Amino acid sequence: MQNAHETAVSGYARNTTTVRTHRDNEYDAFGQITRELKKAIANKPGNTSAVASAIHRNRELWTLLATQVADESNELPVELRARIFSLAEFVRKHSSSVLNGDTDGSLLIDINTSIMQGLTPGSYQ
Repeated sequence: MQNAHETAVSGYARNTTTVRTHRDNEYDAFGQITRELKKAIANKPGNTSAVASAIHRNRELWTLLATQVADESNELPVELRARIFSLAEFVRKHSSSVLNGDTDGSLLIDINTSIMQGLTPGSYQ
């Protein structure tokens, strides 16, 4: 038989929900796309459509970020917004180099991974 405290704790535990933040969603988006890039690039020979698809999705993510930071109502500091916008432009250009076979996609993976590290709890205040 449970006492009142145990009943309250077990009842509360069943009814808790996880609160997701924008950072959580951004982290998840980068994580999913970065995994796709890694998988596609690791299997690159003969896997051109998977590489192109992963690059396209990564470009879409970065285009969305660039659009958001270009918005005057964005609350991020202006300098950070400019850096993100510049990085998005670099990703766009570098993606073309990857698709042309001039370079591999490891730098795109590194950039996304760095962004994910910046989105992890404790890395920002």
